[in-house]
Amino acid sequence: MARTRTALVLAAALVAGFAPAAFGGAAVAVPVVAEVGTVVQEGGRLTVPAGTEGPVTLRLTVTLPAGVTGPVRAHLALPVTAFPPAGPSPLRLAAALNSTCSVDGGAFTACAWDSPWIDGEDHPHPVRLKLPVTEAAPTLTYAVTIDTSSDQAWVGSLDAPVELNDSTGAAVARGETGLDFVLGTTEPNHLGALHARDKDGVLWRYEGTSRPERPFAPRRKVGGGWNVYTAVVPVSTPMANGTGDLVARDGAGVLWYYKGTGNPDAPFAPRTKVGGGWNVYTAFAGRGDGTLVARDKSGVLWNYERNHGTAAPFRPRLRVGAGWNVYDALAGHGGGPLARDTAGVLWKYGETGSEGDPEGYPFRPRLRVGAGWNAYTAVAGTGDLGRRSHQDVVARDRAGHLWLYQGVIRSGALVPGPTRTQVGAGWNVYDLIF
Repeated sequence: MARTRTALVLAAALVAGFAPAAFGGAAVAVPVVAEVGTVVQEGGRLTVPAGTEGPVTLRLTVTLPAGVTGPVRAHLALPVTAFPPAGPSPLRLAAALNSTCSVDGGAFTACAWDSPWIDGEDHPHPVRLKLPVTEAAPTLTYAVTIDTSSDQAWVGSLDAPVELNDSTGAAVARGETGLDFVLGTTEPNHLGALHARDKDGVLWRYEGTSRPERPFAPRRKVGGGWNVYTAVVPVSTPMANGTGDLVARDGAGVLWYYKGTGNPDAPFAPRTKVGGGWNVYTAFAGRGDGTLVARDKSGVLWNYERNHGTAAPFRPRLRVGAGWNVYDALAGHGGGPLARDTAGVLWKYGETGSEGDPEGYPFRPRLRVGAGWNAYTAVAGTGDLGRRSHQDVVARDRAGHLWLYQGVIRSGALVPGPTRTQVGAGWNVYDLIF
């Protein structure tokens, strides 16, 4: 009986947080291991579309241990272990994430992502979200909306920890959420646009959709009267958000400049006159940055650098070189043109970046893309049509079928990829595609 009573007393003392010394000695304190509650993600892993889809909602149920009182603070951490080179960083990722938070069914309020550690510091959780402070209760529910741009699709799949702390900073609940960032619908400012003039002189606009298998939205009318021009050339890449500038040469040899407005419903501002005498050229190509190259009748190629911040859109021309009459078609694609020779071989001239060279050498030696391109009656470079990757190329064959070549990098140059996908028919109604 005495042995049983001693055991009961010892058990009670341990629960109280101390243990009596053996056989009547002084009491000895023992640490009390605090219970930690749970955080459960409702509905399983959450897919977060990086794009224009809008926010999705993460829902959490928290169970706190008995005895937890006072305010509790929760945060969700993103265990991003590797950031892509040249751009993304913890601070930029935090700034690109947009969230609102609700506790126990209350109103949603803005809640901020931050990167509390030094940018670039090696930390297992470089980006975190602070959830609203609330009073402890046996059960708490949180709803968190998450929205971000297509730039953040690289984040990928994460097992993101959640922790709640009491007013002393002690952890009172822990759990883990599954977040899968995937590329959604790309924003219009990252999607290219293609223009086509019909035989009545009406200009139509095809905006990218973010879906390579069906890259263009239904066409939109820009306006009539474009058959006054013998050449129309994008000098900066037309985009689905209405940006991108054009030049157009009329039958008298006058060159006109159309500046992009940023409004897809009316993508070009009223034209401004560049100057006359442009009938000396037989082919043009834009370089995507506002620069124009033009081939004269003797086969010499000239480079017109963009003249930013002035009324005259171009600097005085610089001679690139002779011999360009071996080509029967030029098309802008990224920083350097695509050129098709009379045998149907397509070549790419990658840019050197040596702007202002006295001889105007903006291109590296040409790179052979491939043969058989004389099957096409039109070839045009476009912006990226949906993968958040490289600028693409479309080509129309003699039957009026339109084909898409997704851009790839080869030998340091942007070129059309090796495979094509048919993306349309009936394109013979157009006499100009750019």
